[in-house]
Amino acid sequence: MLNSMTAYATLSGHEGALSWVWELRGVNSKGLDIRQRIPDWCQGVEADMRTALAKAFARGNVQVSLKVSRAEDTSGAALNLAAVDAVLAQLREIEAHAAQASVPLAPTRAVDILTLRSVADAQLSDLAGPDLAARLRADIPTVIAAFADMRAEEGRALHAVLTGQLSRIATLVTDAKALLPSRAAAQAAAFRAGMERVLQETDIDESRLAQELAQLAIKSDVMEEIDRLEAHILAAGELLGADEPVGRKLDFLMQEFNREANTLCSKSGDSALTRIGLDLKVAIDQMREQIQNVE
Repeated sequence: MLNSMTAYATLSGHEGALSWVWELRGVNSKGLDIRQRIPDWCQGVEADMRTALAKAFARGNVQVSLKVSRAEDTSGAALNLAAVDAVLAQLREIEAHAAQASVPLAPTRAVDILTLRSVADAQLSDLAGPDLAARLRADIPTVIAAFADMRAEEGRALHAVLTGQLSRIATLVTDAKALLPSRAAAQAAAFRAGMERVLQETDIDESRLAQELAQLAIKSDVMEEIDRLEAHILAAGELLGADEPVGRKLDFLMQEFNREANTLCSKSGDSALTRIGLDLKVAIDQMREQIQNVE
């Protein structure tokens, strides 16, 4: 089953005077890139979240946010005066330095200090009970499970799209293969006509000319590319049905698809086959774009 790297999950909770909201957002990435914004005073939570994500997922850019806030009925809670004193000391140092540099500063309001992150976090830390970190850690499996469910749901949608695109590629390869007999007959006739014209106009060894024309026919043969494309189609179908992360393998396979399609176009020598080759390149590019979101 395919999993997408694009997903979103949220989970809310509350305990005592505090409430919180988890948010997990995921986009594609070459590897597993975990970025977290969790308050420093929530000890151990960030490490546990990182460990759990690394066990659950192989790839993706995962952004984790934990926002902890104070309930409305605790608006009168006492300030953390130590945090306020630290901010005031820094403020006095800044004002003194600004005065020496003759830089005017606007007056500082109490509300400005109250809303500083260090002061706000200190207040929240004071309100947090000893079991809050454990309560937050208990949320981790739930929010990750919700995140994984959305990755799986997006993966199912991706599977349907990729299956359709692979079917389109297979149809184009079949169409290209069907053109080969008529193309070969046309090329043989052109070769014979060209050989007769050259023999009439120049004095050249017929056996040498025949060898050169045979080499030209070999170089223009595209059956090898068709065979490889058919093999890639089978391999892609197997990967789409696998129960493990296959995004990297699919991406590499699409590079091989594109290589064969390019060679097919360069060796075509036939307008109908060239058109199919160009359509094939478009279909391959479209499929490869979708594969960038596969885990």
